[in-house]
Amino acid sequence: MRPHRPFDHPLGPLFARSADSLTTALSDGTRRSYQATLRGFLRYLNSHHPKIRRLSQLRRDPHVSGWLADMRSHLPPLAKITIGIRVRYLSCMLEDLAWKYQQPALAHLLSRADVPRRDQTLPRPLLPEQDQLIQKELQRRDDFDSNLLLLQRHTGMRLGECIDLALDCLRPLGPDQWAVLVPLGKLKTERLVPVDAVVRQILERLRSLRAPVEPASDPFLLPRKRARETLIRRVRASFRDAVNAAGITTRLVPHQNRHTYATEMLRSGVSFTGIMQLLGHTSPQMTLRYLEITQPDLQREYHLALAHPRHLVPVPRGLSVSHSAPADLSSLLNAIDATRHILEMLRRSLPDGEQRRALGRVGNRLVKMSAQLRKLAIVPK
Repeated sequence: MRPHRPFDHPLGPLFARSADSLTTALSDGTRRSYQATLRGFLRYLNSHHPKIRRLSQLRRDPHVSGWLADMRSHLPPLAKITIGIRVRYLSCMLEDLAWKYQQPALAHLLSRADVPRRDQTLPRPLLPEQDQLIQKELQRRDDFDSNLLLLQRHTGMRLGECIDLALDCLRPLGPDQWAVLVPLGKLKTERLVPVDAVVRQILERLRSLRAPVEPASDPFLLPRKRARETLIRRVRASFRDAVNAAGITTRLVPHQNRHTYATEMLRSGVSFTGIMQLLGHTSPQMTLRYLEITQPDLQREYHLALAHPRHLVPVPRGLSVSHSAPADLSSLLNAIDATRHILEMLRRSLPDGEQRRALGRVGNRLVKMSAQLRKLAIVPK
């Protein structure tokens, strides 16, 4: 790697030594990024704050905040990931200098909030026409990889989870109720995904395509003759071949089957929390990235809500106010629910103002009380 000429600034040698120390075991590309970051920061200081000559003179405002604003106003615009990398690298150098020269204030000149958030990636479900053509092509091929991709499409599993499925992954749950046991995966959790007769047929077909081998020697549904990553690359290549054979020129990836499954479940009436469980997500933000919610979807949900307006204020079960009411947890919760209902109806009858807001705060307290009581397990004497 060609060395850069030292930048003419009193702080240049300090930052350069810090960058060299932090990148000793890192790649040449990372080292160049560190050097580009420190040169850009020192160049900004030289141009806008030429009186800065010592580390103790550096301040959040205007020195560091001005550098951040300068990067954001760069023409042509810098990518958010580029700005984020420079912010992180300068933060690492400042923390290193704070420790070396016993100046703890340097470590607080930048924060995580200064790293710009990446743009939210839009959900990428397959178009209905693409989905239909690809499924037909996979059914026509009817080989191991094609059936595995069909299984992914109809269960919403990650491709790695399909690769890791056990030979006995299909589990009976009741009369005509079946589910696929998805093993520990990306989030270190396992789950049961309900399946229908179509998926059961796909699983049977996958078993029939296996070479005769003892389950104890190869417990996976997809035989492990090669490394796991090699199998994933092979299935991805099979998906690309099927897309090309279907006459689709758009670049598609198998993970879009998962987006398509999630959107299909939403439009079929599955609740948001249910979709989270089906996909194996732990945060609603991640599930929202998978769903494509269109205007027809919103219209359907809106008119469904209008048809059942009472869901906004659920009417609690009746409670007779008498001394004969049993003194148990259920009666207490029913009383709180009845109070919440009456309070909410009163709140809605009032105009906007302090009284209505006060009733809203009381209602929130009742909700918290109810939640705490439901966690109790009181055994009557």
